[in-house]
Amino acid sequence: MGKIRLKNVRIHSNHGCLKEEMLIGSDYRVDLEITADLSQPAISDNLSETVDYVQLNNIIKEEMSVRSNLLEHVAKRISDRIFEEIPQVIEVEVEVAKINPPIGGDVESVAVILKNQR
Repeated sequence: MGKIRLKNVRIHSNHGCLKEEMLIGSDYRVDLEITADLSQPAISDNLSETVDYVQLNNIIKEEMSVRSNLLEHVAKRISDRIFEEIPQVIEVEVEVAKINPPIGGDVESVAVILKNQR
């Protein structure tokens, strides 16, 4: 088994329940970790045998562009897409963080972390 991580994927999107968030949007950070059997591509050096992190990044960007009220919903969509499109993946952990959330305080970010297994 092995892991592939994408750290600090930065995206601007319009998630949230407040009208302002829907219109203006906010900055987000996504961290993703997948678990898969990477033993064969480690030997073969063949991209077609591994989990392509470009595809993972595209899934993140595409799902983050679809507006949701809750970060939980976005994180689940990212996880579901990975399981649908990449059969080698057996576990996904995705963290979606809203940077400078409008919660009436000096808070760097608020994050939701979902972990799912096939």
